[in-house]
Amino acid sequence: MKIGIIGAGSMGSALGKIWAMQGHHVEFSFTRDPNKLARIVEEIGLDTQVATPADAVRNSDVILIAVWPDALETALREAGSLSGKVVITCVSGLKPDMSGGTIGLPTDLTISMAEKIATLSPDAKVVEAFNTTFAEILAAPSRDFNGERPSVFYCGDDASAKVIVKGLVEECGYQAVDAGSLHSARALETLATAWVQFAVVAGLFPNLGLKALRW
Repeated sequence: MKIGIIGAGSMGSALGKIWAMQGHHVEFSFTRDPNKLARIVEEIGLDTQVATPADAVRNSDVILIAVWPDALETALREAGSLSGKVVITCVSGLKPDMSGGTIGLPTDLTISMAEKIATLSPDAKVVEAFNTTFAEILAAPSRDFNGERPSVFYCGDDASAKVIVKGLVEECGYQAVDAGSLHSARALETLATAWVQFAVVAGLFPNLGLKALRW
């Protein structure tokens, strides 16, 4: 599979590395430090390359958007049309200092970051995933927690896209949990903010995994 990464920070680079190790072609793009992209590709090797956001979209079947919220509209503008693409977003309302926003379910007047992407790119197949885990866990040699796999929730409106994302989540070593339609992204992004803040306040960040137990 061909995967384009828009936002080659800690999340984007860690996920891209895992997917490249799974045999996918991965193109990295969009960072404040252009030299960083070359360093990432050199470090990972395998079937990876540096690209512009537009080229990463054009050349790929699946697009990961992993940018800070204030860079989202710029990233989408540079990416161009996402029509027909499976778009994974892990964008949450967190700031680099992990302060985030107000805890609580958004009101009907507020849409999630995932819904915002779907609104700006209406022909894309948007799926939210990976915002309930930490980049440090993704960068670790494995996602094994003493024999347990942490969970990653994902949600979206396109069934075929969700099947693809489920597979990519599982390739990263997680238990993939279907959280329903893209409307659930509002709750997932709130959960992500609460989860990160809890981990930081409790002194457990980043060595903490979220697990959904099934009865």
